[in-house]
Amino acid sequence: MGLLILLAMIGVPIVEIAVFIKVGGWIGLAPTIATVVLTALIGTALLRRQGLATLMKVRENLAAGRLPVAEMFDGLCLLLAGALLLTPGFVTDAVGFLLFVPPVRAAVGRWLSAYLLSSGRVHVHADGPMAGGGPSRPPGGPPIIEGEYEELDADDRQPSGKNGDNPWRRGGR
Repeated sequence: MGLLILLAMIGVPIVEIAVFIKVGGWIGLAPTIATVVLTALIGTALLRRQGLATLMKVRENLAAGRLPVAEMFDGLCLLLAGALLLTPGFVTDAVGFLLFVPPVRAAVGRWLSAYLLSSGRVHVHADGPMAGGGPSRPPGGPPIIEGEYEELDADDRQPSGKNGDNPWRRGGR
C-alpha cells in the first residue's frame, strides 16, 4: 500500500505536467490557465450544492434513528472530489468531476464494500455489514460483553463495611 501511494505521489504530477504541456500546446497558455481556474470554481459550486444536500440527508437519517452510512460515504467522496478539483490539473479534475456523479459514487461504494468484505477488514453483524447492529471485534480480540446498567444516585447507595466504605468504588471493601 505504501508503494502504491509513493507511485501515485510521483506519477500523478508527471502525468499532470505532460497533459498541461499538451493542452497548452493546443490551446495556448492563457486558455489553459483559465480552464484550470474555471474547473476549480465549478468544482467549488458543485461541492457546496451537493455537500449541503448530503448534509441534509445525514441529518434526516440521524433524526429518524438510522445510521447514514451511504450519505457519509457520499460526503467523503464529495470531499475528495473537491480536493481533486482544487488541485491544478486536468487528470485530477476529470476524476474529481466523476466523483460528483451519484451513480459513479454508488459504483465506487459497491466496489469498496465488496473489497473490504472479501479482505476481512470489515466484519458482518447480524444486522448486515456496517449496519450499526452492535460492536464487532477482530478475530482473536477480547470478548465483548453486552449488558444493561442502572445509574444510582449517592442517596441510593448503602454504605457497607468498616467506616462506611462505598462498595461501588474499586477496592471499596
